Amino acid sequence: MTVHHEEFAQRWAEAIISTSYVPIGRRVLDERLLGFVTQMVEAALAVEFDPAAGRQLGVDMVAAHFTGTETLRESLALIAEELPALLGCAPPGVDAAGRVAQLVAGIAAGYASALRERSLDEQDAIYRAGLRARRQAEQALADSEAKFRATFTEAAIGIGIADLDGNILDANPAMQKMFGYTHEEFTQRNVYQTMVHPDDAPSVWETNAEMIRGERDHFRLEKRYYRSDGDEIWTNISVSLVRDEDGAPAYQVALLEDVTEQRRLRDKLEYQAYHDPLTGLANRQRVTERLGQIFAGPAGQRRVGLCFLDLDGFKVVNDSLGHDVGDELLKTVASRLTRCCGSGPLVARMGGDEFVIIIEDTTCVADVAALADQVQATMAEPIRVGDHELSVTASIGVVEQRVADTDPDALLQAADITMYRAKADGKARYAMYDQRRNDNVVTRFTLSATMLAAVERGEFFLEYQPLAALADRSLCGVEALVRWRHPTFGVLGPKRFIDLAAESGTIVQLGRWVLARACQQVRVWQDAFGAAAPFVSVNLAPRQLHEPALVGDVTQILLDNGLEPSSLQLELTEQALMGDDTGPLTMLTKLHGLGVRIALDDFGTGYWNLPHLRQLPLHELKLASSFAVGLQSPSHLVDQRIVAALVDMAHALELTVTAEGIETPLQLARFGAVGCDAGQGSLFAPPGTAQQIDALLQAASPFGGLSGESL
Repeated sequence: MTVHHEEFAQRWAEAIISTSYVPIGRRVLDERLLGFVTQMVEAALAVEFDPAAGRQLGVDMVAAHFTGTETLRESLALIAEELPALLGCAPPGVDAAGRVAQLVAGIAAGYASALRERSLDEQDAIYRAGLRARRQAEQALADSEAKFRATFTEAAIGIGIADLDGNILDANPAMQKMFGYTHEEFTQRNVYQTMVHPDDAPSVWETNAEMIRGERDHFRLEKRYYRSDGDEIWTNISVSLVRDEDGAPAYQVALLEDVTEQRRLRDKLEYQAYHDPLTGLANRQRVTERLGQIFAGPAGQRRVGLCFLDLDGFKVVNDSLGHDVGDELLKTVASRLTRCCGSGPLVARMGGDEFVIIIEDTTCVADVAALADQVQATMAEPIRVGDHELSVTASIGVVEQRVADTDPDALLQAADITMYRAKADGKARYAMYDQRRNDNVVTRFTLSATMLAAVERGEFFLEYQPLAALADRSLCGVEALVRWRHPTFGVLGPKRFIDLAAESGTIVQLGRWVLARACQQVRVWQDAFGAAAPFVSVNLAPRQLHEPALVGDVTQILLDNGLEPSSLQLELTEQALMGDDTGPLTMLTKLHGLGVRIALDDFGTGYWNLPHLRQLPLHELKLASSFAVGLQSPSHLVDQRIVAALVDMAHALELTVTAEGIETPLQLARFGAVGCDAGQGSLFAPPGTAQQIDALLQAASPFGGLSGESL
C-alpha cells in the first residue's frame, strides 16, 4: 500500500461527499475507498485480466449508498485520470490503458445495473403492494390508490400500464417525458404496433407472449425505443404481469429507466478500449480479440491471411520534422489503408508505425499477395503534410495459412518475422512467409535469448587446436575454441552463435568464461608437464575491447591460476582495430604491458595499412587460411612470394608468424620454406578435448612424422 493509493482514496472521498449523502464517518469512508483502489490496481495488473472486477466495484458503490446524481460521473472521471499513474510500469504485454478503460466501463455498467435493480425493486414492490391492497377491501383500496397514485406520479422512472392486447392504459409523467408523448397520445398507442424497434431480437416479443399467456410473471431486458421526435433512447425495462382474483392474467405493468447516457458512456469507453486514439483504427487489443474469435470456431478447411506492415524510415520523419508531422503522416497512412482494404479486412495499428491487416476466409496465398500489391500501390503516392511532401514506403510480411495449422500468436509472429525479412531484402516490398527461413530466424532469436542463461548453466565447453612449431614439429601452443552443447540443437560451433553473442552483448560474459576456463586448463598442463606445457590462445571479440573491465579480468584470472602473462595469447582481427576510436588500442597496450601475448588473426584478409603495424602492441601475426589454399594451387609462386614478404616484414617488426589452415604436407613445406614460425590446421590435428592435448604432450615428438613434399 503506497501513499499514492491513500491520496487517491482521499480525493475520491471528497468527490463522493460533495455529490452524495454518505451515512458513514470520514475515516471509515477513506478506508473503504482505499480498499476499492487496491482492488482496481490488483485487477489492472493481474496476469489474467478480468473486466468483471470493474462491474463488481460499481455494484459495491451502490451498496455503500454512493448514489448521488453526480457521484458516478465524478468517480469515473477521477478513476480514468488517476488510476493509470498508480499502475507504474506494467508488466510486458499488459495494455494498462486498455485495462483501465475496461475497468471504468465495467464500473459504470455495474453501478447503473445495481442502481437500476434497487430502484426497480423498490418501485415494483410499492406498486404491486398497492394493487394487492386495493383488492383486499374497499376501505384499503382508497388508501392504497392514493399511495399508488403518489408513487406512480412522482416516480423517477417511467411506469406504463397496458392490457393484454397491448393497448396502453396509463403512463406516468416520467414516462411521458422520457418518450415525448402526452398522456392522451400514449393512451392512443399500442405496445405491439408502435413500441417495436426494428433491431429488437425476436426473443423480446416471444418472452412477452409467454408472460401474457401466464407462463411467467415478469421479465427484464435492455431495449431501444424511438421518441416522438425520432431520436433513439435506451432503457432498462422490467415488465410484470398482474393477475386477477382468480389468478388469470389481467394486464401488464412496465417500469422503464432511461439509460441512454450510461449506454453512450459505455460505448465510448468500449470504443476507446479497442481503437487507436490517433488514427481511429482498431488497436492491438482488437486484433487479439478478432484473432481469438477466428480461431475459437470450428477450423475445418477455413483459412486466414495477415499482412504485417511497417513504414520504412518513419523514425527519420519523427526525428527530423517532429512528432506532429509524424502523427499526421500516420493518420494519412491509416486512411489510405482503410480505403484500400474496404469493409472486409480488419485494419489495425499495432503501435508506432506498425499496422496489421487481417483477412478472413481466404482461399489461397494469392488473395493476400494481391492485397499487399494494392497496399504498396496505395502507398506509392507522396503524402503532403503541411509544407512537406513525403514519400513513404512500407515493408510487409504476408502470411496465409489454414486455421487448423497455426494459432493467433504464431500467426502474428510469423508475419512479424517475415516483415523484417522484407526490410532486410531492401524495403518497399512485401515478403511471403517461408517456414524454413522463419524457423531459422526463430532459432537465432532463441539462441540469442537463452545464451546468457546457458553460460550460467555450464552448457558451453572448450576444444583446443594445436599450434606446432615448424622448426622442430613440437607442440608450442593451443587455440581455445568455444562450443555450445545446446539441449535442443546439439553441439553448436562458434559460427552459429558468436555473432549473436556480439549483437546481444552476451559476448562479454561468454568471453570472460572462455578466458577463465582456458587459463584453468593451462594451469593443469603446467602442473603435469612443466615447461613443455603450451600457451593458450583465446579469441577476443571487438565488443570485448570496449569493455572497461577487460584488463582487470585478465589480471585477476592470471593471478587466480598462478600463471605468467606469457602463458596467455589474445587473438583479435583487424576489424576490432578499425575506426577512429582509440579505446581498443589503449586496451591492447595495457594488456601488452602486462606481458600477455597479442596476436593479429586472419591477417591478409582485411584492409590494414601495413606501415601501421609497427604502431600496434603485437607479438604475432596469424596468416589467414586463404594463403594456404594459394600455396596448394599450381600458380603458387605468386602466393609464396607474398607470404615470404609478409613473413620478412613481420620478422623485421620482431613478430612471430603462424600459418593457419595447413592441411597438406605440401602446404607445410612451402610455409616452412618462407620462414613461418608455427602452423595450425588439420594436418597437425583438428580441434579436440584437453585429454587429446594430454596425449600429444606425452609423445616425445608429437608431429615428428610430418615431412614436406618436394617443392
